[in-house]
Amino acid sequence: MAHLPTDAAALRSRFGPHLNSAPPGGWDADPVPERTVETHCCFCGQQCGIKLKVAGNQVVGFDPWEAFPFNKGKLCPKGVKRYLQGGHPDRLLHAMKRTASGFEPMGWEEAMERTVAEITRIQDRYGKDAFAMLSGVSLTNEKSYLAGKFARLALGTRNLDYNGRLCMVSAGAGNKKAFGVDRAANSWEDIPLADVIWVTGANVAECAPITTDYIWRARDRGAKLIVVDPRITPLARTADLALPLRPGTDSALTNGILHLLDQWNLVDRDFVRDHTNGFDEALEAARACTPQWTSAVTGLPVAAIEKAARMWGEASTSFLLHARGIEHQSKGVENVNSCINMVLATGRIGRPGCGYATITGQGNGQGGREHGHKCDQLPGNRDIENPEHRAHICGVWGCTDEELPGKGLSAQEIMNAIHEGDIKGLLCLCFNPLVSLPDSTFTREALEKLEFFVSLDFFLSETAQHADIIFPSALHEEDDGTSTSAEGRVIRIRKAVEPPGEARTDWEILVELARRLGRGRFFDHFTSPGAIFQELRRASSGGTADYGGITYEKIEKQMGVFWPCPTEDHPGTPRLFEGGKFFHPDGRARFIPTPWRPPMEEVDADYPVWLTSGRVVFHYLSGTQTRRIGFLVEQCPHPYVEIHPRLAANLGIREGDATAVATRRGELVLPAKLVTTIRPDTVFIPYHWPGNLGANRLTARHLDPVSRIPEFKVSACRVTRTTPDRFPPELLELMALGRGE
Repeated sequence: MAHLPTDAAALRSRFGPHLNSAPPGGWDADPVPERTVETHCCFCGQQCGIKLKVAGNQVVGFDPWEAFPFNKGKLCPKGVKRYLQGGHPDRLLHAMKRTASGFEPMGWEEAMERTVAEITRIQDRYGKDAFAMLSGVSLTNEKSYLAGKFARLALGTRNLDYNGRLCMVSAGAGNKKAFGVDRAANSWEDIPLADVIWVTGANVAECAPITTDYIWRARDRGAKLIVVDPRITPLARTADLALPLRPGTDSALTNGILHLLDQWNLVDRDFVRDHTNGFDEALEAARACTPQWTSAVTGLPVAAIEKAARMWGEASTSFLLHARGIEHQSKGVENVNSCINMVLATGRIGRPGCGYATITGQGNGQGGREHGHKCDQLPGNRDIENPEHRAHICGVWGCTDEELPGKGLSAQEIMNAIHEGDIKGLLCLCFNPLVSLPDSTFTREALEKLEFFVSLDFFLSETAQHADIIFPSALHEEDDGTSTSAEGRVIRIRKAVEPPGEARTDWEILVELARRLGRGRFFDHFTSPGAIFQELRRASSGGTADYGGITYEKIEKQMGVFWPCPTEDHPGTPRLFEGGKFFHPDGRARFIPTPWRPPMEEVDADYPVWLTSGRVVFHYLSGTQTRRIGFLVEQCPHPYVEIHPRLAANLGIREGDATAVATRRGELVLPAKLVTTIRPDTVFIPYHWPGNLGANRLTARHLDPVSRIPEFKVSACRVTRTTPDRFPPELLELMALGRGE
């Protein structure tokens, strides 16, 4: 399938608008809101409360929702400007089909008929698993649940996965290994009670800004802050101790800390004996991790490593936070478990002010991985290969075990199988893998090999530009449902406006497709998000992620309910593990040995510099939404190479110079940004842009053996000064925007 031109509007906005969005015809100078709707931000996993102002069928502004307990009215720049995307001229209003000259509108009936015919053709010829589904965790819990059921019972395929595979799965796998459950151990209200806060691989101030407030509240009462990251991030600039380690050496540091906790008798031996298993094995894996060895591997001074161990080990209360920096690696699960080993060794977890959590990146990253659109899970955080778990879900769904497919391929593995020709068709819902998967040249080649590709989205993303059929779907504010925040708090998403044009909600589209595929008996009762949630409650009941006692009314009354919540008279569970009780059958936590191993790709003579990637405060993931909000685009209009002045001087690079960054996958030419807040052996590129500006042209497809997450954060690269005529044309356009031209 060749990549054909798209319509003019999509090409014009490929890299973001020059002006803020507005409804067709424009807004009056001061639109008068008719009502406000209490809901939540559509972006990161903090899920901040917000009040949307509505006039007619348009969201025209917002008010702070000061009563919502998590953010108390505070919002980051993305939250403040989120309402602007709804009126963007690129909004998909009709079903679209690919033609020889680009995309053209098509009738809904024709779109449905052709999609069902192509799914049937491919599966009849190649088998059920030759058609795959990818979905996103910006979806509500109801849609995530439905996506899992749709793939397995409507498509009958095992090949379903989601873009949370690129985010929190290493944390989830590590948590389940250690604790028997995949959730933050505490609500964020425990952070201000901590005496020491350890933040590793998490750019909190830019990627989870409201969490910064909780850390400041702890610091106001005297808490110490340790930040571990190859870059001196905004939060690290205020830390009591910043540890800028080499990329990919995180578990060397945490093993070194465990080694010192044992050597200095800072391990809570009673807690370890009474509430855990596996300590001796974990300690043996860290036996050789002396301060001198740890220093040699991480590049950190021995004194700094020892200071960190003292601060952590001697604290009365402590909270450890991590995010993608340690998880986006081919040993992400090991990194997570090495952090948990540090937490368990002190014996403080489960007490007020003593916690552990991953900072979930995507809007419903927590709920999305609990209810079934992950290739190895069923609703309630159940294991798809566990016979008892399968029997429970079959009972709820009314299907046989033979009708329920088994474990499928992960997101990157699905793309690999498409590239190899084993998967012929794809349904993609709210996922932009052409920007967000590693080695984007490989991803583009794979998409072009599909015999049929159908996309459900509200904008024509870079991935959707390869589709044969596109169904226009609904924005966050155009549907009802629930979401689950990084804390494990289940919240209500409230519909503010109707979808425009012929756009429909994702659940309506999937239910109609299921009916036309002859599987309506499993889906016909889904007449509203509330009806889907009622079944989700039954499906999750008895699982570790138990929503059985959660209702819409209870969520609204309590402003969120923390799972597990097994019965309607149960208040929910903000703090897990109180009294040293964990979710494994014996009630004990597990130390997991994490012997040191290097990343899959290391620097060498040909590629002597480390490359890492991430985002800044004005960006959200692949940019399908935030590259269409003018204010956010203007604050950071184009990508760049962040480089230390010492490395830049060695390479003859000055501020703004055209700089080529090459890996074994490809090359980008971007302007240099000289900063002293990065290691001299490392460069950083924000990954928000597509095509010739996409950082994921450079990253590798190495996967963690357990979580199957790609190694986005650690690549070996070569950096050279080049000439401005090598800047891509689209970069020159964005640079002109940055200059106000």
